[in-house]
Amino acid sequence: MSSLRTLILNNGADRRLRGGHLWIYSNEVDNKKSPLKDFTPGEQVLVEAASGKPLGIAYVNPQTLICGRIIGRDSKFRLDRSLLVHRLNIALSLREACFDSPCYRLVYGDSDGLSGLVIDRFYDVFVVQISTAGMEAVVGDIVSALNKVFMPSAIVLRCDGKMRATEGLESYVEVVQGEVPELCPLEENGVPLLAPILSGQKTGWFYDHRLARATMQRHVDSKRVLDLFSYVGGWGVQALAAGASEVTCVDSSEYALEVAIENAKLNNAADKLVTLQGDAFDACKELIQDQQKFDVIIVDPPAFIARRKDIRNGERAYGRINNLAMRLLSKNGILISASCSMHLERSRLIDIIRSNARELDRSAQVIEQGHQGPDHPIHSAIPETEYLKSITCRILPGM
Repeated sequence: MSSLRTLILNNGADRRLRGGHLWIYSNEVDNKKSPLKDFTPGEQVLVEAASGKPLGIAYVNPQTLICGRIIGRDSKFRLDRSLLVHRLNIALSLREACFDSPCYRLVYGDSDGLSGLVIDRFYDVFVVQISTAGMEAVVGDIVSALNKVFMPSAIVLRCDGKMRATEGLESYVEVVQGEVPELCPLEENGVPLLAPILSGQKTGWFYDHRLARATMQRHVDSKRVLDLFSYVGGWGVQALAAGASEVTCVDSSEYALEVAIENAKLNNAADKLVTLQGDAFDACKELIQDQQKFDVIIVDPPAFIARRKDIRNGERAYGRINNLAMRLLSKNGILISASCSMHLERSRLIDIIRSNARELDRSAQVIEQGHQGPDHPIHSAIPETEYLKSITCRILPGM
């Protein structure tokens, strides 16, 4: 095994890493002693503080702002099949302790010690997302490690995320092992469901709101429910399974709504599902004009705030959609307002709900708050790994 080259940090730049963080920024590298341009994207390096103290092994990409990601603190262990098998087993032990069915996010990047890697599990089908050059360099080892630990029936590489372009990587989707159905079975909160893992968003499913969806089920029995930005019915179909009298799913994707119908059929509730294809804001305005009312409304939009500079416009968008949803609620109805925008703080989302309720002469009574599930663990030193929030409110007449 060839020796690793050394990446040397500026004086004081090791403070964050010593505190547990895993990222190295390009302005923290001593470019005189270890010029970034001399390294190859995806190359593994030994990281040293300015004092010469070893800090661990990282992989690097000189083309990106986050130019290095620590893989381990022990310089004896590189990112290879052996380390991947070890980390997969550690990740598996957490998921098996938390879930009865093997349907979950198996690997959540930095939080599982595998920065740039996401793996979602659908029974014995595994969907792999690689977003960095360092992980792309060991894709063969990733597949081999999965086979060592799980012996999957199928492995899919969904390497088509936005971050890959920043890393200088091409996008592709490839079934590297086995055969994959167009709609892949899974189970969440005891509800059988289907996910379009080859052509859907991200890995085909969003496991992160599992806990909030379980909480929602307590509020929907015999209720009329509106699921905005429904995708394939993760919220709406689980509401049907919990006894909702009728669910309306709204999404811009006709295909996603077709899958939502299949999910409703799977739960013997297709006759209670209504689908509306189009922009959620426009759909709400039309429903208001038609004087429609719903007992429970779920607002789970895509990230309106992708970057810090989007905060102002994004907060306006969250305000607009929550305002429209409140206008569609029955008296004392339940609003479940969610956000996957890391840059929107939980307290700010509550404030947006409060201010819109007051604008409509109503009062928002927060009754529950949701977080990402344990298969999306939060790295204690990396606040960016905490992104999901949901606020369940009862919207009352003004008090």
